[in-house]
Amino acid sequence: MDNQTAMATPEQLTRMQELAAEISAHNYSYYTLDRPAINDADYDKLYDELVALEAATGVVLPDSPTQRVGGELLKGFEPHRHRARLWSLDKAQDTEDLLAWNQRVLKAINDYNAKHPEDEPLPQPSYVIELKFDGLTLNLTYENGQLIQASTRGNGTVGEGILAQVKTIRSVPLAIPFKDGIIEVQGEGIMNLSVLERYNQTAAEPLKNARNAAAGALRNLNPRVTAERKLNAFFYNVGHAEGISFTNHREMQQFLKDNLFKVNPYAAYFDTIEEVQEELLGIAEKRQGFDFLIDGAVVKLTDMRTREALGYTDKFPRWAVAFKFEAEETATVLESVSWEVGRTGKITPVARVEAVELAGVTVQNCTLNNIGDIERKNLKYALGTLVSIRRSNDVIPEILGKIDEEPGQEIVYPTVCPACGTELEQRGAHLFCNNKLGCRPQIIGRITHFASRDAMDVEAFSVMTAEQLYADCDVHDPADLYALGYDDLIKLDRFGDKKARKLLDAIEKSKDRDLAAFLFALGIPNTGKATTKMLADHYGSLDAVMSATAEELVGLQDVGAIVADSIVNYFADPIIAASIIRMRELGVKAEAEQPAVVRQDSIFSGKTVVLTGTLSKLSRDEAAKKLEAFGAKVTGSVSKKTDFVIAGESAGSKLTKARDLGITVIEDEDELLRLLGEV
Repeated sequence: MDNQTAMATPEQLTRMQELAAEISAHNYSYYTLDRPAINDADYDKLYDELVALEAATGVVLPDSPTQRVGGELLKGFEPHRHRARLWSLDKAQDTEDLLAWNQRVLKAINDYNAKHPEDEPLPQPSYVIELKFDGLTLNLTYENGQLIQASTRGNGTVGEGILAQVKTIRSVPLAIPFKDGIIEVQGEGIMNLSVLERYNQTAAEPLKNARNAAAGALRNLNPRVTAERKLNAFFYNVGHAEGISFTNHREMQQFLKDNLFKVNPYAAYFDTIEEVQEELLGIAEKRQGFDFLIDGAVVKLTDMRTREALGYTDKFPRWAVAFKFEAEETATVLESVSWEVGRTGKITPVARVEAVELAGVTVQNCTLNNIGDIERKNLKYALGTLVSIRRSNDVIPEILGKIDEEPGQEIVYPTVCPACGTELEQRGAHLFCNNKLGCRPQIIGRITHFASRDAMDVEAFSVMTAEQLYADCDVHDPADLYALGYDDLIKLDRFGDKKARKLLDAIEKSKDRDLAAFLFALGIPNTGKATTKMLADHYGSLDAVMSATAEELVGLQDVGAIVADSIVNYFADPIIAASIIRMRELGVKAEAEQPAVVRQDSIFSGKTVVLTGTLSKLSRDEAAKKLEAFGAKVTGSVSKKTDFVIAGESAGSKLTKARDLGITVIEDEDELLRLLGEV
């Protein structure tokens, strides 16, 4: 018992625990189940008694319901690294896209079964449909049953910690029955439409829409503002789990319900894609009757082993797709067009329109892809006229075309770069600024991309850092980052000793990034992470990639003539070549990952091994890599052809099946480490 708890008598502490449990139970009934079990007056008596006891003793229990009212103003949001990545979803705009996704799923399942004849075949796909809520994604972390962190999605790897704000949502449990490890649970923070309507009846500044109201409240540094919005949340996924596993989606949903999470009652299960199609049409027709915003539905495969086998692309799970409902359209006035410069020198037009409500948000900016888009949509003489705009899954809506028959003012195409004044070059439908060395937005964009997480992963680097280094340290090329010293940084505004050393350490660490990351960091036109990873794996060295010919490249998977020419022309540029030479002289390695030497003489050589449960001294990934280096084939499912099962803490059905089949089970982690030569 700590000093603070010692200030309360045992009787007071017991009563506070009783009150906290009873109030939490009533909150669960009211906010999660929508079935009040007590009237407001009696609830207030319980709550007031708990508040009085806390004031008298100075003790506040960790999961006290009084913590939900919102605390003091926070100084800022701290970054939070998720234990498991939060993925985006691939999108299906119509039934044709949905069927194309399903064909990819069927092919992937058939390919997997053909390549793994020794495993139990993956079943034919079955599907679950869930609503796609239009709010703010939440990622909650529970340790030993207690809510210890809540964060936004961020970039999927790192989000912003918003624990104080999320605690004000009464449908979010502060404590759950599951206490066997750390879990991360994903959901969506929302504002019910009926709550928004009531809020606006008395608000000094009415809120424009439910989505912005929820997102704004959860990212408000004053948790009391969040509490005033009376937000809600639905939960739908367990991302990271220790001590628990699921065989299918129903099991995961039931786990969420059993642990007091609010799960939307709608979840429809089907065995055929045709049934899925029909159900999606039904949801689209009745979505206006919901008391919350949705912008589509999510279709997922139900079988967890199939999900694991199909895996992920760079961005999306292959086993799920977001079906977007028909886009909403409206009319507004096209007020102006500005021209923005990207890191490749491409000049992109951005339209400013008269503010209008569309699909739950206030729209003021719209995309215009290029001058060809402007011509095709008859917008050349559309300034000051009514245009039709559409918002579906795009963050920035698009202009569909001109409505007014009478001409408006002309959209004048720039002839020189709006940033540096260099004469522009037109390539196809796009305008380009070729001033790579002197155009500020291009340089800052290249440096920011170079340092980004999926590239050289310079921790805490941002576009603001790039702008400051450009202006005050003459960092005009990625290579300049590696020439920075402590004296350069310590003189900068907002750079103290700790921040300066942290940035230098991060830059130094980035020198060891592998070849695939380095190639992606360079920002070669028309290439993404998948292409640069393939180049690194195929050629094995930076010099080999740089000397590859277009004829060689076209022979590689997913490399066409345009991509091949982009790669060859990029490395032929003397400015690029000089920058790479300088980076290598300053210590950037850019080496391909070396394949591990596989042992042929270990107990695991040629054996099929399954990992299950939680290991305490190795992560599952580390254990799998070590086993593979010792000649094992690591699979995800137990079958008659499995030779070993490595069982950590809280191993579940796989361990049971292994014992039923008489498979050798290693449950002592120290024994595993000894077999792997670690001890």
